Amino acid sequence: MQAKGAFEVKIVPQPPDVEAPTVGRMSIDKQFRGHLEAVSKGQMLAFMAGVKGSAGYVAIEQVTGSLHGRSGTFVLQHSGTMTRGAPQLAISVVPDSGTGELAGLAGTMTIIIAEGKHSYDFEYTFDGG
Repeated sequence: MQAKGAFEVKIVPQPPDVEAPTVGRMSIDKQFRGHLEAVSKGQMLAFMAGVKGSAGYVAIEQVTGSLHGRSGTFVLQHSGTMTRGAPQLAISVVPDSGTGELAGLAGTMTIIIAEGKHSYDFEYTFDGG
């Protein structure tokens, strides 16, 4: 199955960890619209390398709302790298994180950024289908 729509994101820098001061920490707040009508809250860790355009980030966000009319929560896990400006991003549903009518949810999400606007393409299944 497939869900598409737009989202707004607010990323707020957090104080650095004294043990790893070069690792950036941010909170994430999103509002999804479209086939996924939901909000999410999460945390991101990021690192900018000494080479221009090279960086990495990981994030976890809990999504609460409805997906094609089925309500509940689930968790997305992000893993992104940029190698001298070439991005690579993987976002997937954490296995068995779905609750309510979203229990058994699995899938991957693609984020599209065009003309300053964010949208998503979410390919998903439920256990047994």
